[in-house]
Amino acid sequence: MNPKEILGLYENMLLSRRFEQKADELYKEGLVTGSLHLYIGEEAIGAVAMLMREEGDLFTSTHRGVGHTVLCGCDPNLIMAELFGKATGISGGKGGSMHMFDQAHGLLGTNGIVGGGTSLACGAGITLKLVNHTDRVVFCFLGEGASNEGVTHESMNLAAVWKLPVIFVVENNGYEVFTTAQESCSVEDIAVRAAGYGIPGAVVDGNDALKLEKAYRKAIDHARRGEGPSLIEAKTYRWSGHWPGDAYSYGGYRSKEEVDEWKARCPILRLGKLILEKGYATGEELDAISRRVDRRVEESVAFAMASPDPDDGGLLQNLFA
Repeated sequence: MNPKEILGLYENMLLSRRFEQKADELYKEGLVTGSLHLYIGEEAIGAVAMLMREEGDLFTSTHRGVGHTVLCGCDPNLIMAELFGKATGISGGKGGSMHMFDQAHGLLGTNGIVGGGTSLACGAGITLKLVNHTDRVVFCFLGEGASNEGVTHESMNLAAVWKLPVIFVVENNGYEVFTTAQESCSVEDIAVRAAGYGIPGAVVDGNDALKLEKAYRKAIDHARRGEGPSLIEAKTYRWSGHWPGDAYSYGGYRSKEEVDEWKARCPILRLGKLILEKGYATGEELDAISRRVDRRVEESVAFAMASPDPDDGGLLQNLFA
């Protein structure tokens, strides 16, 4: 990544962070409806992948997909309106955080089903390889819990057999709701399971943008050459609870010391420090980025607040194709 790309990456990550922080506030006020699962603390994983995509590349998301949706370039106004359940939302106010879709930005859907995106990614990979005959790739994001789902193993095996251009990215944030990864996974590093499918596997620091870039580049090049899928496990941490009402995530099933230790590894702070050390920007320039991001988030809230509610006439629209 060159300095311009790194600065863009920093701003995009900060936008995702501030957007979700505001969404969390509004959820607790009763303005954001439905479910909300925050990506705060994990931003680098999605942000670097979105930066490295090329025209025509696709991705599948998860229930923790608001961050992915912001990071891929979707209009924050439409995302916030969707969280409000408004007619102007990205899914017409019907989907909420777990059912957003934007074909123009390669988003094949956030997904309320754990592991639900893995088979969809294979379907997209089949289309890209057999129908369009392109060198496009599909990023498939999933959590460590989803790595234990049967559909995930079936999908990885199928992708390996048919050499589909799918990059499986396990965002291992350490917890499946209240259950630790150590309690639910048979191996310490999920990436070692790649050997069972005969595909490349790698473990990477999910809070380090530069290390993510190297891991993604290797997997992207592998897929574009027609050599099939890869499995990347990004070690990270979710700062908040599983959902905003999870009152036991700080000092309950997770110790305060553990949470604070991971917050000190903040991917945005780390990237900001790198930018300052390399002289890519000054502190004043980073402050200007921060103010610009805050204005953009406030604009999205104003847009959502002013948007109309869906009417009954749209209940059956866009349900079938």
